Amino acid sequence: MATRAPDRPAAAPPGRPVRAGHGPRRALYRQWVHRLDTKGSPYAYVAPFFLLFSAFGLFPLVYTAWVSLHEWTLLEDEHTFVGLENFSTLLADDYFWNATFNTLSIGVLSTVPQLVLAIWLAHLLNRPLRAQTLFRVTLLLPNVTSVVAVVVIFSQLFGRDFGLINWVLSLVGVDPIAWNEGTASSHAAISVMIMWRWTGYNALIFLAAMQAVPRELYEAATLDGAGELTQLRRITIPMIKPTIVFVVITSTIGAMQVLAEPLLFGTYSVSGGPDRQYQTLALFIYENFTKLDFGYASAISWMMFLFIALAAGVNYLLTRRTKGGLT
Repeated sequence: MATRAPDRPAAAPPGRPVRAGHGPRRALYRQWVHRLDTKGSPYAYVAPFFLLFSAFGLFPLVYTAWVSLHEWTLLEDEHTFVGLENFSTLLADDYFWNATFNTLSIGVLSTVPQLVLAIWLAHLLNRPLRAQTLFRVTLLLPNVTSVVAVVVIFSQLFGRDFGLINWVLSLVGVDPIAWNEGTASSHAAISVMIMWRWTGYNALIFLAAMQAVPRELYEAATLDGAGELTQLRRITIPMIKPTIVFVVITSTIGAMQVLAEPLLFGTYSVSGGPDRQYQTLALFIYENFTKLDFGYASAISWMMFLFIALAAGVNYLLTRRTKGGLT
């Protein structure tokens, strides 16, 4: 019986020598590349944001803090280091505290009604309606309108002698109001401008959150006899609280930075009226920049930054402590 010769390994092609360990080395290389791609790709994707933030966010913030510690004007070549003198002067400045009060007053008058109205509009649009896209686009139109055009039109509406608002009030026996001369009246007028511009934008954010709420909850509530107001209070608001917290914080930040409306309202002055009755912190900063006093303006900017951080933190804690908590 013939025996079968053992199989021999295939010979290497002519001109191509066999390299020991070539396969394991290539596998290690591919494993290293895969590990580098897995761990390094996320950092590469977010790197452009951090580069832009460092150039246009972090560096100006740090540089402004450095400028606030100097007597820095364009009228002098040398910038004397004064430490915290600008901040101590600022805390004793009545104009600064007046601007702080105006900012808080306008912020409260514009933000609270704006958020309530935005939630209600979003609740109405969350139901099946005809031409839903048209209504949603209409809500966004005030936000994309030029703020200069908005303020000019509203300044005419709030005119003392020929304004539409005073004409309507005269029909019920109210005397003409000089909206840009009084503190309360000017704050109310500016707040209406801000509300008209941002209510629709916030309503769309709330609407996007409401559409993620399961429809079964509303159907069950309807079967139990709950009305629309009850469904809004017991179902919608608790389910969209994370979005409410986000909108409250962003609206607070925006309210603390109001500039265009008080700048263009009435007298078109950086002083915010003859008695500074509607000068905000942002307008106060702009006034000192026009005076080329960059050190003092930078100190005001940092104080406004601290106020914004404090107000945002307080709003966050208040919204978290409301009934229902956050999910």
